[in-house]
Amino acid sequence: MADDLGRRTTRHAVVIGGSLAGLLAARVLAEHAERVTVVERDRLPEGPEARPGVPQGRHLHVLIEGGQRALDELLPGFMDELRELGAPKVGMPEDMVQWQNGAWYRRTAAAVHFYSGPRPQLEWLVRRRVLADPRIELVEGTETVALTGDSSRVRGVRLRERGAGAGGETRTLAADLVVDASGRSTKASDWLAGIGAEAPHEETLDTGLAYATRVYRGPSGGTDTDAIGYYIVPNPAQVYGGVVLPLGDGRHLVTLSGLRGDEPPVEEGAFEEYAKRLPHPMISDWLARAEPDSPVYGFRKTANVRRRYDRPGRRPAGFLATGDALCAFNPIYGQGMAVAALGAVALRRALADPRRTPTTRVVQRALLDASRQAWDISAGADRKMPGATGDAARSGTLDRAADWYLGRVLQRVAGDPVVGRPFRSAIALTGPMTALFAPPVARAVLFGPPVETPSDPPLWREA
Repeated sequence: MADDLGRRTTRHAVVIGGSLAGLLAARVLAEHAERVTVVERDRLPEGPEARPGVPQGRHLHVLIEGGQRALDELLPGFMDELRELGAPKVGMPEDMVQWQNGAWYRRTAAAVHFYSGPRPQLEWLVRRRVLADPRIELVEGTETVALTGDSSRVRGVRLRERGAGAGGETRTLAADLVVDASGRSTKASDWLAGIGAEAPHEETLDTGLAYATRVYRGPSGGTDTDAIGYYIVPNPAQVYGGVVLPLGDGRHLVTLSGLRGDEPPVEEGAFEEYAKRLPHPMISDWLARAEPDSPVYGFRKTANVRRRYDRPGRRPAGFLATGDALCAFNPIYGQGMAVAALGAVALRRALADPRRTPTTRVVQRALLDASRQAWDISAGADRKMPGATGDAARSGTLDRAADWYLGRVLQRVAGDPVVGRPFRSAIALTGPMTALFAPPVARAVLFGPPVETPSDPPLWREA
């Protein structure tokens, strides 16, 4: 078969990984293949419950607007269903008390919204919708141990029941196309080496950020604010972070973060004590009045990693990577779920593009492009953090010029909606970064003084 992934002659596609990126890729591939098989290591829960294969599933997840639009495009009516399940909607900057770069943000009218419900709830809803398609089959409790084929073309995967050990019996599942959606810990480099192909170069940037999360019941009784969340954002001069966001049903997720060597603890009393390191007692005071509703969970693997399948190399046709297996971000920026959905939209458009033959190389480049803005945001911010390591931590002349300009943007975002609106749209992946250089924004950034911001936490929305 020619290297044309969009043709109906793709009889069988295999997707490695049954998380968001894999499920959404399967949804798209079912429009082109006769059948799609999703291979998942976990035994998936029947309801919206956490599972081991998503190690950060108990931590804070937000669905930003770029992801909302993509999910509605892939699964029409999805956001209506998510709202019906009670996922809280948070407007920025209106609904949050936020401190960043030494300033309190004005609580002006919301420019963007995100949803802060539990990650397992959203994944369960996607899984239910996708697996209702009779063309898509789920194989659970099974791990991929190898690719079949050679360096010119992948012909399928070799599978083994999870827990069977290295000597366990394997079976081969033939496929015309294999998509790696196995996540941040992908073994694709080993799989490709096993068929004589080259692994992609990995770009990395690691700040050593670690975080810990606990669920709380919010303080009972009266309230002294109309805010529904709190956010203290770390920066190079102040490396501690804290966020409080609603999950629904009176529960809140609280996440504290720090850098390597000073990670937030997972012990009960120590978690609340660590919150006192934040530059303002706002979150610590909230914790003192709230009721714990879960253990404390820690997470340490937060490096940005991008695998450059777009660069030259001996790689086979019929093999693609998507989601965190292609580009994984520091989770603190809340981009992962949105980029998984945007990648699936990019896959759909590349396969259906009448102007270009959807070869493996063309489609893989489209998937990488779908993650590019999120990478620029995450890696660009992390590159300035103290102790950042990795080849992507280096900055050139253009990077330094952009950092200077964006530094002035950040000085104005807290108080000036002219700058804040395009900035928040870019962060939400609904507007381009280039909008920050539009004439009205550039005038405010280059020539206007920073707009005055509140001297104390703004407990009430601006009228």
